[in-house]
Amino acid sequence: MTNPVSYETQGEIAVIRIDNPPVNAAGQAVRAGLVAAFDRFSKAPQKVAVLYGAGRTFVAGADISEFGKPPLEPKLADVVTHIEATEKPIVCVMHGTTLGGGLEIALSCHYRVMLRGARLGLPEVLLGILPGAGGTQRLPRLTGLLAAAEIITSARQVPAEEAMELGIIDALSDAEPLVAGLNFATELLVRGLGVRRVGELPAPKPDAEALAALKAKVAKANPGQIAQVTALESVERAATLPLAQGLAEERRQFLELHNTPQRAALVHAFFGERKVAQLPELKGVQPRKLAHVGVIGGGTMGGGIAVASLLNKLTVTLIERDQPAADKARAGIEKMLGDSVKRGKLSAGKRDALLKDALTIATDYAALSGADVIIEAVFESMDVKKEVFANIDRVAKPGAVLATNTSYLDVNEIAAATSRPADVLGLHFFSPAHVMKLLEIVEADKTAPEVLATGFALAKALKKVPVRAGVCDGFIGNRILKTYRTAADHMVLDGASPFQIDRALTGFGLAMGPYAVADLAGIDIGYMTRQRLLPSKDPRERWGEWADKLYELGRLGRKTGRGYYIYDDQSPRGRPDPEVDAMIAEERARLGITPRSFTDEEIVERYMAAMINESARVVGEGIAARPLDVDMTLLFGYGFPRWRGGPLHYADETGLDKVLATIRTAAQEDPYFWQPAPLLEQLVAEGRLFASLNGE
Repeated sequence: MTNPVSYETQGEIAVIRIDNPPVNAAGQAVRAGLVAAFDRFSKAPQKVAVLYGAGRTFVAGADISEFGKPPLEPKLADVVTHIEATEKPIVCVMHGTTLGGGLEIALSCHYRVMLRGARLGLPEVLLGILPGAGGTQRLPRLTGLLAAAEIITSARQVPAEEAMELGIIDALSDAEPLVAGLNFATELLVRGLGVRRVGELPAPKPDAEALAALKAKVAKANPGQIAQVTALESVERAATLPLAQGLAEERRQFLELHNTPQRAALVHAFFGERKVAQLPELKGVQPRKLAHVGVIGGGTMGGGIAVASLLNKLTVTLIERDQPAADKARAGIEKMLGDSVKRGKLSAGKRDALLKDALTIATDYAALSGADVIIEAVFESMDVKKEVFANIDRVAKPGAVLATNTSYLDVNEIAAATSRPADVLGLHFFSPAHVMKLLEIVEADKTAPEVLATGFALAKALKKVPVRAGVCDGFIGNRILKTYRTAADHMVLDGASPFQIDRALTGFGLAMGPYAVADLAGIDIGYMTRQRLLPSKDPRERWGEWADKLYELGRLGRKTGRGYYIYDDQSPRGRPDPEVDAMIAEERARLGITPRSFTDEEIVERYMAAMINESARVVGEGIAARPLDVDMTLLFGYGFPRWRGGPLHYADETGLDKVLATIRTAAQEDPYFWQPAPLLEQLVAEGRLFASLNGE
């Protein structure tokens, strides 16, 4: 294997280059190469060393291929200590994204130069750990405690200009990395400057009051998570312990976090996010051309799809039914792009150029004749969608991909409304479409492989997390949602309060409870779903009717100021509505149900058991290709806590036998709803985990 770390000389300057594409990850070969290179420099006549990275970035973090494996020598913590101890000055040049171990390497160098446009950060908390090679001890010596603590606990990337203001770096440059390093090294030689070790700088001043406030803020922003608060404690020690002791404590806490379930869950989410787009059946399949997107329907969803496409350099043609609707759609898109300008994500000039040059809004389907992908985003009605697809079929060019944004409906039936079902697939965006990362890509019976590949290519272009789904009512996410929401309704019928359920589940880590979600989405959405499914309702199925009463009363949730919760100036985020409890009590009395109490633990156990059981059915039936596809769907579209890894990773951690026992116990009360999924029973019988089905 070629050594990824090279050593050259230019007069009195040693040049050490890391070349480990694509991101110069600090794998074992890089670490060993750095030790050897700096040993060579220590013995050489050169007076200054320049360390830089080849390609598009300096070291962008650890080598992910080493995750979950026994550590390989030399450890990064030992490498950075070795570099810092060098007796001659070292200049590190940072370009691209210098993250995690890459920044810890830079902090071990004696001087740092950063190219404009570059960014740096210590994002380890996103993987459930803390910086383990000196980051929590060296960074505060440059920035002060509070700034370092904020950078580490937020995992944010710091732009070069801010890094300069904070004192993390010594100079900014517009030159190429090597030139920038040579220029700075030459200046050191001229000025006769020597070694300046970050670890020998004065300890930062303690600020107990500010850190206590930050700790409270961090705990509130990351409920249930341990890495952020632990990292903050480690940073705090930089002010009270000598460097060697601080580093030892940092290492101890790093190893403790490394062995936690949260770290395992976050690593699963990290790899799953990347693996979910890698379908074996699409290997070698080329997507079709993708430059011009057509969108039919300019409402909230259609407008969001259009904005997502515009922001990612795609040309958009949007169709509305008439000119007033077209004008309203344009206004909605202008507002969304304007919000991006306000947030600093887009310049005003770029917004104006997108609206002028990249967006066309028309009322005639013929305007779609040049589109490569056409996405229907109209009302959730099979008759309406079939009519739209018949119109698309008449004008779309040969080879255009035709997509429906349906949340539930049969994509096979929609495809049959065209003369080209092989060109049809589902693209289930989540609202707001220009913000939410999940994109369910629904493969119909006749969808051609290159059409499916184009769906994944579009997801990549839009920076979405794509999940392949099969055809069934609700696909992956909404099908599972219906089941666990039903389990919640059953607990309410049996005596739990919807507000207790919401509290228990947010305590578990969900972003929102199911009844707060219903208010946010609109009570009318659930009502229409129930009405659609009513003809196929099994007589054994239990179904609470209080939500239908809320709909009939016009209490549709946040948009009307009242649903399960009351939304007003007193409680803009909502407070429990006692009338809802009264409605539910009346329904229990009518059905002859004697209410019982539920503990929060029992609520979580049953809710999760229902979610896991239906997830197992979805995988077993092939609607989801792998358990990780379910996990990514729930993580990125349904507010499942990332630090729990997804429902099926959580099931593995909990114990599949325990989950199955919960289901069988509940089945004694309701054998129809609580039927164990065959796949779950099989895995328990064989002593296997869902993870065994994810492939390599």
